[in-house]
Amino acid sequence: MSADWRTETVTTLRALIVKAEPDVAEEAKWKKASNPDGVPTFSADGLICTVETYKDKVKVTFAKGASLEDPSGMFNASLDAGTRRALDIFEADTFDQDAFVELIAAAVVLNRG
Repeated sequence: MSADWRTETVTTLRALIVKAEPDVAEEAKWKKASNPDGVPTFSADGLICTVETYKDKVKVTFAKGASLEDPSGMFNASLDAGTRRALDIFEADTFDQDAFVELIAAAVVLNRG
């Protein structure tokens, strides 16, 4: 991915994930010709989320998002999925970083539950 707003957004998301869970493990999975860098995945006692870049957005998919409380209404994608929930971030978007950190922390607690 070339450096643009998506790169900056992913960098911010990485920092927020580490803030929420300093012992998080990051791996690149699902490498293929169309995405040689793979998909960043973040785990702590199980998968927390993936961070994917698309032409028009960055998508953070929480593996067990449907089981998480979302009092700030962060989730705006995959709302009908049985297990996961996602946050789509577009170039002009701003998002509540504190609420994002809280979601990550809650996902870790759920994994460790």
